[in-house]
Amino acid sequence: MLTAKDHNERAAALYASISGKHWVQALKDGRHVLIRPLRDEDRQREYDFIKRLSPESRHMRFLAQVTEPGTALLDQLMDVDCKARMAYIALVHDNGQLVEIGVSRYCATTEHECECAVTVADAWQHLGLGTLLMEHLIDAARKNGFRQLYSVDAASNAAMRDLAHGLGFETRTDPDDTRQVIHRLYL
Repeated sequence: MLTAKDHNERAAALYASISGKHWVQALKDGRHVLIRPLRDEDRQREYDFIKRLSPESRHMRFLAQVTEPGTALLDQLMDVDCKARMAYIALVHDNGQLVEIGVSRYCATTEHECECAVTVADAWQHLGLGTLLMEHLIDAARKNGFRQLYSVDAASNAAMRDLAHGLGFETRTDPDDTRQVIHRLYL
């Protein structure tokens, strides 16, 4: 059985072989994850990630019950230009493969405003991964000239409420649907 140190060393060696902008960051439990921009070759990882989410986590992410991420949804999720549409994924090493365990993304809704979302695999929640993913997303939104970042979430989504509060977002009830809230961060 691998120790945490062995796992982290193997993961670091694998991550080091990946080219491009990326970060290897520690979670609260000491395990390390690779965070990098979403790429075209991540399509199957994104599909597998969504399929592995619990029904509750899928509902919290999409505000609907998505059981099978279809082609249209995957096309939308994979449409990233690193300016108006940005996404970061978190990956871990699992049996020689990189497995997606989290994603954050934004999409411009106006010239200076974008809607964001973050999702973390059920087994990796409450370890600080959502915060790490959102910090990279917020930094990218600022660098790309956005002035506001907002998220529309279920009012019952306590994890997102806590994350948004911790990152400095303001929270208001959605005027169009009292079962939802809008978290807004002024950049």
